[in-house]
Amino acid sequence: MLNQIEGIVIRARPYGENNKIVTLFTRDAGKITCMARGAKKPSSRLAAVTQPFTHGSFSVFKGKGMGTLQGGDQLESLRHIREDIMKTAYASYIVELIDRLTEQDEPQPSVYDMLYQALHAIEEGYDPEAISLFVEWKMLPHAGLTPTLHECANCGATEGEFAFSFQELGFLCHRCFHIDRYIIRLSPSLVKLVRTLYFVPIDRVGSVKLKKESKSLLKGIVRTIYEEQAGIRLKSRSFLEQLDRTPEFLPKKEEVQDPQEDELS
Repeated sequence: MLNQIEGIVIRARPYGENNKIVTLFTRDAGKITCMARGAKKPSSRLAAVTQPFTHGSFSVFKGKGMGTLQGGDQLESLRHIREDIMKTAYASYIVELIDRLTEQDEPQPSVYDMLYQALHAIEEGYDPEAISLFVEWKMLPHAGLTPTLHECANCGATEGEFAFSFQELGFLCHRCFHIDRYIIRLSPSLVKLVRTLYFVPIDRVGSVKLKKESKSLLKGIVRTIYEEQAGIRLKSRSFLEQLDRTPEFLPKKEEVQDPQEDELS
């Protein structure tokens, strides 16, 4: 059966001398994997449309087993992501996380919408590190982890000072701090920020400016959850950490001043 389907290329790996195995994430069919014959040849009509992060309309012949990519029309290349090493690194982390946490041939339109919004935000110049935080927090339920962030995980209180507890997988109010000696205390603005990252769609946030310290703290929390409670550590995370350790090797850009306070509006 030949299907015309809209999707985003989340993975493309060489197969043999001239072919690629391409993984598409689609809104209607979920994640599908197909053979793109001859796509490694520069002259192939499939060469451009099988580039990572490409948003396109694809003709896929689906029988038993792996499908075959027969053709495709590029709707958006998202080329600015591929032209910037930091954008590429964070976009690669996002698609690897989604790839890891989703099953083949299982429609998940909300995940597709989030992926689409995240890649477009990075393409349009939003902070890729902040955008990756949105995806990390929003994908936790797909790893079988549902943190309690709207209230205290122990007593249900919605008012007061809060801290994050790995033990309780969520917020604890100041009345319940005693039940976990390893809590991470959070300012009211950081509590609000975590809730925004987890609950609010990316396309509903107009401005994304986060302090370096805030990103580092929230990144540490969510990645500890993935690693210790879901056993997930991604290959692309190692590359991001290497970039953090060696900023001197990145292309020089106009220095952007770190914001005085976090801004999500």
